[in-house]
This record gives sequence, C-alpha cells and structure tokens, in this order.
Amino acid sequence: MTAALQFRLAGRDDVDAIVALVESAYRGDASRAGWTTEADLLDGRRTGDDEILATLASPGNVFLLAEQASGGAGTRDLLACAHIAEQDGAGYFGMFSVQPRLQGAGIGKQVLAEAERIVRDDWQLPAIRMTVIDVRDELIAFYERRGYRRTGIHKPFPYGDARFGDPKRDDLRFEVLEKPL
Repeated sequence: MTAALQFRLAGRDDVDAIVALVESAYRGDASRAGWTTEADLLDGRRTGDDEILATLASPGNVFLLAEQASGGAGTRDLLACAHIAEQDGAGYFGMFSVQPRLQGAGIGKQVLAEAERIVRDDWQLPAIRMTVIDVRDELIAFYERRGYRRTGIHKPFPYGDARFGDPKRDDLRFEVLEKPL
C-alpha cells in the first residue's frame, strides 16, 4: 500500500459498494483469494441492501469505510469496511471486510484500530465485542493477537434464516470475543 487509508462513515449512497465488498470477502470463489472466506462453511448471501440500509437507519450503528485515492479527480477505492455499534454498554464490531486480494497487507489491522478508537475515544465505551463462528480458529487467533479474548459465551447460529447464509455444516455457532479499551 503506497497511499494512506482514509476513513469515513458510510451513507446511503455507499450501500451497494458495502454489499459488494462484504459478499466478495465472505462468499463464493472470489472470497477464496483472501483468508477470511466462509465459502467452505456457508453458501448463499452474507448480507444485502435491506440489512445494510436497516443498520444505517438504526441509532448507534455506523459503517466505517476505509478508502484509498485512485486515479484522479478525487476518486477513491473502497478497500475495507466494518459495522460498529453500541450494544449493552460496549462497542460491537462486525461485518468486517477487506478486499480479498488485499488481505494480509495490514489494512485490516488499521481498520480494527480505527474502530477501536471510535468506540474508546468518540463513544467513551470501556470495551469492544464481536461474534466469530467458533470453528474459525485462524480468525480467532488473529483477534487474540490483537488483544481480544474468548469469553466462552456462545450464541446459536441462525439456521433456517437465509439472511445469514446456507450452512454446509450442522455444528456452527458464534463465540463472543471481547477486548477492554
């Protein structure tokens, strides 16, 4: 990466780009270019316009976008995004997506750090949480190296709800990870 990332919060005009980025990072063959793919665990959609619009309209929810200048005339490429919310007295971090071909280049670390900064400094919250499919050992290890800890709290996977994908396994569940800020 040669140019610095620029962060901003998403608006309604960004919905299509967010959906495309999230889908490319988690589903289908394109997602296999990166290491965060869920293609071996789930088929179907990861998100849609309906979910992103509802999230943007919900108080205490934002999408953080990471962009980089491209070409000229002020155009920017969307490289990464994350949903950040205030939930139960802590920040919540989810739908974290980096363009698959750019995964491993340090962009994700920068986005995670910016999300943590927003939760800590702007929202004045003491911790940040996320849920991760608990069979994703490599992904959990990534977060543990960044100070997150496994809480042992598990949540069921929403089997039968196509908004979350079509599971290829019957042993999926979420684990809550947490980091004090």
